[in-house]
Amino acid sequence: MPEQNHSLRPQPDDRFAFFRGFLKRPKQVGSIIPSSRFLERRVTRATRAHRAKLVVELGPGTGGTTRALLRAMQPEARLLAIEINPHFVEVLDRWPDGRLIVKQGSAADLGAILAELGLGAPDVIVSGIPFSTMARPIGLDILRAVYDALAPAGAFVAYQVRDRVHTLGREVFGRARVQTELLNVPPMRIYRWVKSAA
Repeated sequence: MPEQNHSLRPQPDDRFAFFRGFLKRPKQVGSIIPSSRFLERRVTRATRAHRAKLVVELGPGTGGTTRALLRAMQPEARLLAIEINPHFVEVLDRWPDGRLIVKQGSAADLGAILAELGLGAPDVIVSGIPFSTMARPIGLDILRAVYDALAPAGAFVAYQVRDRVHTLGREVFGRARVQTELLNVPPMRIYRWVKSAA
């Protein structure tokens, strides 16, 4: 059984790392502070991670939502965190939870990363990467990679300040179910799509 540590708490250095990451690459990070615990809980509920065998997180940053997902997941489940920022990868690599696999790379390469690691189709993919700051073709490439990678009836959950992901997501998934979490700075929308089981 993988080693687990459910007592992980955000460290002051992690929050500084997040702020420093925003200053260096604001288009990749998308927010000046990490997600609130209220947003983390709402996102985790939307993923239904407690029922998943494989969860993929795109753009985990310093891992606020990652912690919430791990707390909800079963002991035998796995969480693949794909992060483009090498400093955030270093932060996540220090975590002792054996269910967590950290990989530096682009969300657009999701399919190749899953194949490289010998992982199957994810039950859920969750993303906090800011679609509003990326070019439309890149955003569509990522959403198509998400759709192709998901297991039938798998869910994609994205939490965003703006609705760009919903506009792009309609072209790939159709309309999403949308919630809003006001107890976050800034307030966030949570979008949830389910891939057709057919």
